[in-house]
Amino acid sequence: MPLVAAAVCPHPPLLVPEIAGAAASELDDLRTACDVAVARLLDSGAQSVLVIGAGDHRADLDFPFRGSFAPWGMPLEVRLGNHPDGLVGTDHLPLSLLVGAWLLGRRSVAGTGGMTWRMKTVGADDPVETCADLGARLGSHEPWALLVMGDGSACRGEKAPGYSDPRAEAYDETVARALADADLDALLGLDPGLSAQLRVAGRAPWQVLAGAARAAGGPWRGELRYHAAPYGVGYLVASWERP
Repeated sequence: MPLVAAAVCPHPPLLVPEIAGAAASELDDLRTACDVAVARLLDSGAQSVLVIGAGDHRADLDFPFRGSFAPWGMPLEVRLGNHPDGLVGTDHLPLSLLVGAWLLGRRSVAGTGGMTWRMKTVGADDPVETCADLGARLGSHEPWALLVMGDGSACRGEKAPGYSDPRAEAYDETVARALADADLDALLGLDPGLSAQLRVAGRAPWQVLAGAARAAGGPWRGELRYHAAPYGVGYLVASWERP
């Protein structure tokens, strides 16, 4: 069955108000954009949602899913899905998927009927072809949607995690245009070497999205909901739907 919708969100721990503390309001606009994108995803008619983000390697995570923000200073536990016997399939989520599960939890996913959940990681350094091929093989037996987690460059200023790199803003602008236009070729054209130099966490997941959208067939309509670098890291939020 075809991919029917996708949402792209970043995964900074400060997106979680309990972690951001007094600075939580600084990301209100980003948080709202993510909430809207996730809401549209869940209202797309999909019966299954796959969350994908970068990790140390490619992996299929076992359902149901649980993780904690304790490594980021807050013992806040996140769960996605429940096993009738109380068992947990995956007990430690990488940050990208942890924030994805948290965003879904804000939409009261318990009320989404018979929707099923899947989680996968793609290797942060995987080649373009590997990412695209993974996307092309993510099909489901039911209409499904993709929640893509990833940050842009982390080199947007002297206080950025990767300090300042003059190439960073242009890189993020390229991604922003590609997400707004649902431009598969532009996403697949992102260079892994440059992406690594700019400390981009989203390159591989975005290219998985491009591979999945290409395999599903087009056309696609993109909508860019947020694009800024409040802490020197490019954060982008977008929705993709079929016209």
